[in-house]
Amino acid sequence: MAAYEALDALVDQLAGATWKDRDPIKKKILESAAAFPDLKAVLEHLAAKKKDIADLEARWEVDEVIETLTPPPAKPEPPKEPKKDQEKQLGAGDLVLVYDDPRGLLLHRTKAPPDRWFATQRNPQTGQPQTFELRAEEVAHLKTQLTGSPYWVLGATA
Repeated sequence: MAAYEALDALVDQLAGATWKDRDPIKKKILESAAAFPDLKAVLEHLAAKKKDIADLEARWEVDEVIETLTPPPAKPEPPKEPKKDQEKQLGAGDLVLVYDDPRGLLLHRTKAPPDRWFATQRNPQTGQPQTFELRAEEVAHLKTQLTGSPYWVLGATA
């Protein structure tokens, strides 16, 4: 704490000064605090030292010094742009029906590469059709499971 003695003396001087004399003392505190290599430790020390000051206005002056020395928060990184293929919302015209089981399973794939596969099934709770994208391993499993099924759409390459 010996390194902070000069800073503490300036804060004590600020606490005992009249409002007219505080600005030059604040400037000296700013210059002294900025000279320390560990700014975070100085800010913590000033915050702790401020609690010893009885005069509310003098505390506010120390708060102003702390606010001045506190670095601005880091700007958050802008969200990454989605890939061009996934950015565009797909519509019915972008999908090709490749499997049509009358019991309620429809399989679609995208017309343009990369191949994305979607399944449409009736939701058992609501009875409404629900479409969701399939992962590559799910597609491979479905193709294996449905091999030889008569419900593959002719002309639609799977």
